[in-house]
Amino acid sequence: MRSNHLVLRPADAEYTVPAEFVGHATGFRRWAAIDEHSPSVHMGFSVCELEPGGHVARHVHSFEESFYVVEGEVVCGTDEGAFLLEPGDYGVVAVGAPHAWRNVGSQPVRWAEMTAPQPRSDTRHTFIVEERGTPPSPARLDVRDPRTRSFGHIAPENMDVDQQTQDRLAVSASMRTALLVYSGITVKMMVDSDLGADLSTMFMVQYVPGGFAGAHDHPLEEAYMILEGEVDAVFDGHEYRMMVGDIALAGVGCRHEFSNPADHPVRWLETQAPQPPSRHSYRFARDWAYLSEAL
Repeated sequence: MRSNHLVLRPADAEYTVPAEFVGHATGFRRWAAIDEHSPSVHMGFSVCELEPGGHVARHVHSFEESFYVVEGEVVCGTDEGAFLLEPGDYGVVAVGAPHAWRNVGSQPVRWAEMTAPQPRSDTRHTFIVEERGTPPSPARLDVRDPRTRSFGHIAPENMDVDQQTQDRLAVSASMRTALLVYSGITVKMMVDSDLGADLSTMFMVQYVPGGFAGAHDHPLEEAYMILEGEVDAVFDGHEYRMMVGDIALAGVGCRHEFSNPADHPVRWLETQAPQPPSRHSYRFARDWAYLSEAL
């Protein structure tokens, strides 16, 4: 039976200069953790690194790209402006939208990047485009500014149920960032159709000690990157203890479940492609077991 999941450790990382940016970038490397050579067919998921003084030339893609800054500071230049992004900042770049990256700081920067539909090695998906004059001076991201349409920010305290007061919510772009809370699990949406994404989603998940999600699957793919703590994961009957920096993929129909075995929260970045349908995006095994018993 074809494997429908993937679990990768930081030791598995292989950073290379992407072929499409050879001669068009300096100090840039990418680990293509999930690509066409993995069980995935809908998405790419990578970790990107940019050295101090490094840059990636202005370009466009034939796919949608969403990102989350893990460490360091990076300038992302789009037609909206030039934004100096810091850890916790995220955004989405639409299909065909010009953008560029610069590291104007003294420390390396690292960000997670999700692409959909999945890029293929036998097709050209990235095109270098002409710069439009001198890049503007970068500004810090202001998520309260209604003109900021494609970016957002999330911090660990934003996942705390007890800190969802109105004054704290005021630093969010809108009520679209409200928490979903159930069974010791909190979920906060980041990239979705409200932010301008059409093909994928990105959100943050946190489990308190003892938090648990029973076995389920989806009509879509999910990728996970552990940011804090540890989690026991089961993918199609295979058990894993996932730690900080680990990346996993659950393909369409892969039955998976999670539980937090520690005495502190676990937090991870999660992405989906395609975007979930309006109904039946989750299929919990327990519900159908209940029906079997009822019949």
